[in-house]
Amino acid sequence: MSVQNINVALIGNPNTGKTSVFNQLTGLNQQVGNYPGITVEKKIGFCKLPHNIKANILDLPGTYSLNASSMDESVVIELLLNKNDKLFPDVAVVVTDVENLKRNLLIYTQIKDLEIPTILVINMSDRMERKGISLDIPYLEEKLKTKIALVSSRKGLGIEQLKELIVSYKTLPSEPCLNASVIDPEYFEKLQHAFPNQLMYKLWLVITQDVNFSNLDRNEVRSTLTKSHSELKRLQQKETIKRYQFINDVLKEGLKVDASMAKDIRAKLDRVLTHKVWGYVIFFAILFLIFQSIFSWSTIPMNFIDSTFASLSSWVAAELPSGILTDLLSQGIIPGIGGVIIFIPQIAFLFLFISILEESGYMSRVVFLMDKIMRRFGLSGKSVVPLISGTACAIPAIMATRNIENWKERLITILVTPFTTCSARLPVYAIIISLVIPSKRVFGILNLQGLTLMSLYVLGFVAAILSAYILNKVLKLDSKTYFVVEMPSYKMPLLKNVGINVVEKTKAFIVGAGKIILAISVILWFLASYGPGKDFNEAESIVKERFANTTLDETQFENEVASQKLENSYIGLMGRAIEPAIEPLGYDWKIGIALISSFAAREVFVGTLATIYSVGDTDNESTIKSKMQAEIRPDTGKKVFDFPTGISLLLFYAFAMQCASTLAITKKETNSWKWPAMQLVLMSGLAYFTALIAYQLLK
Repeated sequence: MSVQNINVALIGNPNTGKTSVFNQLTGLNQQVGNYPGITVEKKIGFCKLPHNIKANILDLPGTYSLNASSMDESVVIELLLNKNDKLFPDVAVVVTDVENLKRNLLIYTQIKDLEIPTILVINMSDRMERKGISLDIPYLEEKLKTKIALVSSRKGLGIEQLKELIVSYKTLPSEPCLNASVIDPEYFEKLQHAFPNQLMYKLWLVITQDVNFSNLDRNEVRSTLTKSHSELKRLQQKETIKRYQFINDVLKEGLKVDASMAKDIRAKLDRVLTHKVWGYVIFFAILFLIFQSIFSWSTIPMNFIDSTFASLSSWVAAELPSGILTDLLSQGIIPGIGGVIIFIPQIAFLFLFISILEESGYMSRVVFLMDKIMRRFGLSGKSVVPLISGTACAIPAIMATRNIENWKERLITILVTPFTTCSARLPVYAIIISLVIPSKRVFGILNLQGLTLMSLYVLGFVAAILSAYILNKVLKLDSKTYFVVEMPSYKMPLLKNVGINVVEKTKAFIVGAGKIILAISVILWFLASYGPGKDFNEAESIVKERFANTTLDETQFENEVASQKLENSYIGLMGRAIEPAIEPLGYDWKIGIALISSFAAREVFVGTLATIYSVGDTDNESTIKSKMQAEIRPDTGKKVFDFPTGISLLLFYAFAMQCASTLAITKKETNSWKWPAMQLVLMSGLAYFTALIAYQLLK
């Protein structure tokens, strides 16, 4: 990151279109990571401004004020207080929604008290005429002591003006909008006298918030001017009231609304979408449509990717010189990576639908709707956010629990979130469902494979809330919390936001999974290509002796030799060692190897099988699906991936905790190995016995 770049912090309430402004400024030139030492997500983008100036655009977590009640809000405060931070903003851009200016301006007035150059962005200007809203921009700029960019992130209006304002940030007034110290002049005068070189409002935040303030000792500030917790809370309330009085006075003249032009479409939609009966019917109908589409729409691109990687593997084996490197590429790396790349269409479609639901404002209605169910199981509506975001990945979903103030509710949510079907399970589900569930339509419209996939998602959610109910009883949750959710306005999803979200999340999945797959594919290929002892090293003579009285053509002989080597390779011996434990579930030793390797990440299951079935295989043009379909049990002659085994595998992966990264993040969030160990043991135990019962009943 260049030191010459301007640091720009985007700050604002949730649902103000802050991310849309971020996307307009940065496009796909973004990076996602975590703040040092904690797991709250940060997004940094890079933007070219007028006059050949570059900017680092930091998209901070949404917050309603600088009175932090969660970890992500604390991130905002700590950054704004620490000038030594390399991301400390040269200019703060506060994004507001033109329909909710009164609420949005609270945090703006607080940031102004920190004397950081601040630009006010009033977003969604394209809705002003329809809502009968008019603004007196010069008056607002005068009273709020700033420059205002009136933008529509949806239509890209005002973005160039915003860039010009960012470039000229040094000309912005830095003085506060109002004097907040009038809530207790004597106290604030003493505070300023005790620390004359510090900004008064920074001192106030250090006293009232659990944040770090550079090298200044928080306890030192608090002990200098002692006030009780209740007294500080009363002063905070007075401060908030004082700020809203100022905001009301400003908007009384600067904002006019023609109530006759406001349409009540939102209220009418809410009455239907949050209805105690129809709300759930509509939600499940949407889920049904999503999972039907995931299978129906992705079939053609998936078949193309599968055949392409099979052809690539065959081409590499035929064209490159024979040797270890060629075998590694054609039998290890290419099949392993192909086993993950094939699922890009389904994962992209899943992220597409989730993004549309979030962008339209419907997801907040789902959270509100599900709160009624969550309460019965010891959780709140805030737990729905991690559970829903867990359909993408359990790691950021567990991070999202930092919005839950009550520790026990947060702990339960952390523990049950991995039951939610994440995108890493999707490759496993997709390949197994395509093998054991016929692609038929029920009643002419219901795709049986899509119905099975939806059932697995519902099963994961049911397992999560039932587990929460049990944990609620065991942990004896006795503290009551209240659920508050903001209902944003309905809007047509912005295609640019949806596109960026799909690309970024799909890329993150592929890059994250690809690294693991590449490493494991190389290791698996080595373990499957080499082995100890006579049974491996003398495979050819053993096969000749075994089939001395049988005529084998060259291809059959090579396949038998490959099978003999694989079974007695290092990986074959490992698989044989665990086979007695997994045989009652319907799994052979090859599936056992895939189970073990997928503890690194669930999606590795398919890549592992792709690698194992490719080692020594003379038919490099076969796809992974066709190889799995053709796999036969040597003792019975029946298919390995039959209906009982397929259902057993689906249920195993529905419940098993097979993700080392999720265990690591649980440890970090709970600061103990006790809880991830409990997750691993109980979820794996549940997965084993559920799969065992299913196979024994169905075989």
